[in-house]
Amino acid sequence: MLDYLIRKLSDNYLPVISVLLFCLASYSVRAEIPVVDESRLVPAERHERATEIITHIIDSYHYKNRPLDDHLSSSILDQYLESLDPNRSYFLASDIHSFEKYRYTLDNSLKNGDLKPAFVIFKVYRKRVEERINIAMAILERDFNFEKDETYIFDRRDSNWAESKTELDDIWRKRIKNDALSLVLADKKPSEYKDTLKKRYERIRTNTFQLGANDVYQIFINSYTTAIEPHTAYFSPRASENFDISMRLSLEGIGAVLTTDNDYTVIQHIIPGGPADLSKKLHDNDKIIGVGQGKDGEIIDIIGWRLDDVVDLIRGPKGTTLRLEILPKNAGPEGANEIITLVRNKIKLEEQAAKSFIIEIPDSSGKIGVINVPTFYIDFAAQAKGESDYRSTSRDVRKLIADLLDEGINGLIIDLRGNGGGSLSEALELTGLFIEEGPIVQTKDSTGRIDINNDPDPSIVYAGPLAVLVNRNSASASEIFAGAIQDYQRGIIIGEPTFGKGTVQNIVDLNRFVTNSSEEHGRLKTTIAQFFRVSGGSNQHRGVIPDIILPTANISPEYGEKALENALPWDQVKPAKFIKVKSSTDNYRLVKERHKQRIKSNKAFQLLIQEQQLIEETNNRKETSLLLSKRKQEREELQEMRDELDSEIRVAQGLPPMDSTKDSNQSDEDSDPALDIILNESGMILNDVITTSFGLPVEIQAVQHNSTQKEPL
Repeated sequence: MLDYLIRKLSDNYLPVISVLLFCLASYSVRAEIPVVDESRLVPAERHERATEIITHIIDSYHYKNRPLDDHLSSSILDQYLESLDPNRSYFLASDIHSFEKYRYTLDNSLKNGDLKPAFVIFKVYRKRVEERINIAMAILERDFNFEKDETYIFDRRDSNWAESKTELDDIWRKRIKNDALSLVLADKKPSEYKDTLKKRYERIRTNTFQLGANDVYQIFINSYTTAIEPHTAYFSPRASENFDISMRLSLEGIGAVLTTDNDYTVIQHIIPGGPADLSKKLHDNDKIIGVGQGKDGEIIDIIGWRLDDVVDLIRGPKGTTLRLEILPKNAGPEGANEIITLVRNKIKLEEQAAKSFIIEIPDSSGKIGVINVPTFYIDFAAQAKGESDYRSTSRDVRKLIADLLDEGINGLIIDLRGNGGGSLSEALELTGLFIEEGPIVQTKDSTGRIDINNDPDPSIVYAGPLAVLVNRNSASASEIFAGAIQDYQRGIIIGEPTFGKGTVQNIVDLNRFVTNSSEEHGRLKTTIAQFFRVSGGSNQHRGVIPDIILPTANISPEYGEKALENALPWDQVKPAKFIKVKSSTDNYRLVKERHKQRIKSNKAFQLLIQEQQLIEETNNRKETSLLLSKRKQEREELQEMRDELDSEIRVAQGLPPMDSTKDSNQSDEDSDPALDIILNESGMILNDVITTSFGLPVEIQAVQHNSTQKEPL
């Protein structure tokens, strides 16, 4: 029966491109969770039932088909310890040694539904947290010597486990001194920073002691799933509730997906059309360290908080004000904090919609149309109601192309930078606007069966010179579109290698497989298929490799899917039958040469590369000085370098230099797309494609314009 139900669910799987779990839903107040007595930290029967279902689904239907054996058992143990103590700040080396007896037995434990080892390890962790917080409180009773020149390693993920409590005490002394120094640099007095830190560390203790059996089970079972593949995950009943909230059409909040990194809450992704996106003041990888309600409410320190508790603070009704204290991604560990004010609002479809404009090519009569596509969207509700004018990416882009052709453009850029995906059907529809017919993407499931998704519309809306601009954050549906355009040689791909997510996930409700039980068992998101390009290769792991790779790609090359542990490798299948738009095999040699020569003398472009290198160097640091004078100097020098680079970039673009009397978000005020350095260079590249005769004849635009006008919009 279990096999039958799973097959029925898998027959009509939905690709889960992105799970927007947090900061989107309507306001909710959650009562303070009580501390869990240690006697209640035992596995329940529902956990054993859920484990039986999960192991069966993964063993039978997961795309990777990795056996649950001793090798996987070893990986599960490492993942579990990393999940509990990622910065190696609580466990002792002796604890880790005592856990070695489980290294090659967890596979058998999972098969037998024996979850006791996970709870034994967690109880040791809980004890160590209690010890560390007691030490922290004792350290805070003393004064700090900020004139002593010593260094704190704040990133201990690759460090050895502490051999003794004395060694761990010193690690924590430096940690607390560093936290105090950061607050001193924020003009906090000793009484203020000590009060803040006492509350912070007490919150860590409280968070840990509030974790119940369901939480322990979720951490452990996800150590099993992520040891197989990073996009497979178990949602506990409470996490499932958050997932339901995130998928509702009425979304209110700030419009950001959050995650955790050690004790920090980190912005993983900004949602197009939300308050965070529209403010232009929050960015991916910024750290949120404080939250305040209203214009004057106290900023509550949230370092060390559980993610769901942070979410409860950030959520709120439409129209209410929220203040976030952030540590910008480019500030480094000793950087200055910033206060950002946002007004909660619904995420508006019109703000997510594709938009167009024209850039003029200097010293040329060329006019390049640009269509920015922030996500692959479709108004499912309006479509289901039968409304004829419902919004979708392909419908909006069709109209924008017609408008741009009226303006007499010579070429078109589809800008997919930062587009994390969305509707698969819209990726197919959008590709179909630029090719006549044929396959667009292939899908292979765990049985080896291959399905082909074809262009749903035989007409062409635009057949002129085309470029697709991508970056490392272009993922999933974006990669399907860019890969198809490249395979058909329909246009030139410009930018950075894309994210590299080429897998399909399905959400399975475990309650469907349980009878005679009113208890909730959660859900499993599991990888069941992989996308392949029509040329046979996968976007998985490698991403789409542009025809012209911009120098920014050399900054932090280990990014995206390939940076995720246990990610599926690149693979290939038999190519589908399709006809390329161009038969030429030329690799844009002359266009590449012109591009390289141009950016050598483009000061703004070179400054942009310097700025990104500075951010990368800052973020790669793992230690910092605990000497007050040195920290002040480092902070001032870093800020001066950032301001100087920002000013030089502005001047190179014809803007006035940075005003030192204004805040660091000044550069965000200038949103003229003509000032986009990378976009301007992409326009130059496409113009070179046109003038070097590698593109389709410009005269074809008039023909396409006329045919477009005859089609329903």
